[in-house]
Amino acid sequence: MQLPEKKEREYRFRLALRMGLPIFALMFALIFHTVITTYNTLSSVFYFESVIVLTFGIYFILYLIYSGFDSKITDDVSKVFTRTYLYKYLKKELARNKDYTLILISVDNLNDINNRYGIKSGDRVLYEVGLWISNYLNKNNISNFPIGHVKGGDFILGLKGKSSDYETLFDLMHLKTSEFKIDEIEVNILGAINDTSFSNDLDYLIENLFEIKEFNKHKQEEIKYFKENIEPNELERYVINAIKSQSFIIMKQNVYNKKSGVAIQECSTKLKGSDGKYIHQKSYIKALNKLRLMDDFDYMVLKKITDFCTDECETIFALNISPTSIRNYNFLSKVKNLLENNSHIKDKIMFILSEKEYYSYTQKYADTIKNIRNIGIKICIDKFGSYNSSFLYFRDFKVDAIRIDSIYTKEIFNENYLKILNGFCTMANQSDTKIWMKMIENKDMLEKIEKLEVDYIQGKYLSDLELIYEN
Repeated sequence: MQLPEKKEREYRFRLALRMGLPIFALMFALIFHTVITTYNTLSSVFYFESVIVLTFGIYFILYLIYSGFDSKITDDVSKVFTRTYLYKYLKKELARNKDYTLILISVDNLNDINNRYGIKSGDRVLYEVGLWISNYLNKNNISNFPIGHVKGGDFILGLKGKSSDYETLFDLMHLKTSEFKIDEIEVNILGAINDTSFSNDLDYLIENLFEIKEFNKHKQEEIKYFKENIEPNELERYVINAIKSQSFIIMKQNVYNKKSGVAIQECSTKLKGSDGKYIHQKSYIKALNKLRLMDDFDYMVLKKITDFCTDECETIFALNISPTSIRNYNFLSKVKNLLENNSHIKDKIMFILSEKEYYSYTQKYADTIKNIRNIGIKICIDKFGSYNSSFLYFRDFKVDAIRIDSIYTKEIFNENYLKILNGFCTMANQSDTKIWMKMIENKDMLEKIEKLEVDYIQGKYLSDLELIYEN
């Protein structure tokens, strides 16, 4: 619930007592001791001064405490808990309750609202959304719950019990927000729900909420992905151990050129846990980023793949590399040294890059891409036609290939998608860039795609995954 003024006053009063009473007691003790030991020689002025000192001391202490903690309890804009106080509160709740649920409510278009209607309108939206959440839950007989503004348009609230107790309420709440408006301002609200069955660690729970929200937004994965029977801290431990022991496997799938046969072998990696179980990419990528181990992982995999680059091998080995890695000077230095020490690698490695958000330092990034290509590594932009950043990179950089997002393969018989694909092919051919399509699952797809000006084709219909390395 939003923090009532009465509760806020009670909190500050208790805080004032805890911090002010020891100081007041010390002042009183000193005055009392002086009165007892020098009673006969004290003038009446001393008593007057003592009263003034005590009065102003009490007032000053209470004023400092009230002013100092005013902005740390409630958010000035939304009038709910601040993130700092909310986290402190929720950690206590998690410690006291075995079953506890967190709900994320996000104003997904807050940035658009700020740009179009002004920041004051955005502030009002935050206040109204926080108020609406509180009123909605109160109408459903749920009260005395913490709610806080954690960042941007994101609110988090905590409820005692399992998420299954609130899923129906959450779904109805989400339906209510489908046409949410404040005056004429359209407000797009997204949400997510989880509980302590995922983790008892607050940071993991909140990170997981944002992951669920993003996957729900793009509808790319089932929610079941987030219900893995592994604690996040255990996953991080598995990832750290796998990197240290270089325990992983590499699978490859052939990518065909219509004229020359197998042209590329795309490599994918799974880490291997200490219990022998494989950790899928969807699970370990986020852990690698959080642990700052992405550079180490990318170099570890790249180094092993270069072992397959021999004089006899005529195909290119393609692998996904994080854009943050290639923008890292230390990673690039190690890659250059690797190529200098092995002449067989040149022109036989392709980095596949994809990034949801466009990297704003365009010229610096363009220079990096150019340097990578100059030392003999090919560059492919992935998710073309899906991520806006992929199109912008194609516009700004010279690359060797673009890989079309799989949605276009799945919708290959849709005339609208087919027209767009033809446009992509024309752009690629005119810029001397190879075009690559994946996820070809059957003969009908293959026949349709072969009529396009596509350079590389890939899919289960053409080639199965094959294990080429296991440590």
